[in-house]
Amino acid sequence: MIRILLRIVVVLALLYAAAVACLAIAMRQPPDTFGRIMAKMPTVAFIVLPFEPLWLSARAGRLEPGQSAPDFALKSLDGGNLVRLSSFRGQKPVVLVFGSYT
Repeated sequence: MIRILLRIVVVLALLYAAAVACLAIAMRQPPDTFGRIMAKMPTVAFIVLPFEPLWLSARAGRLEPGQSAPDFALKSLDGGNLVRLSSFRGQKPVVLVFGSYT
């Protein structure tokens, strides 16, 4: 009986470790991919898995003061053209505002 219980505990621990590893990998994906993954995440996973420590580790960044911001591209407000941050380098200052206005 103890052997069966021990095997169950080991299997559950391995499944938990695999779920944490998969979540850590998912958090390092581009935002649109990560969003699609999170949309399919069962509610119980938000309670059981260590989201905050993994998120802080995955999105910590490695910029030092004085370094250039990483390049990225976003669609313009009208949804047409892609605008790259690097296209403004050396031309004019750029201010990035991140937030929700809903």
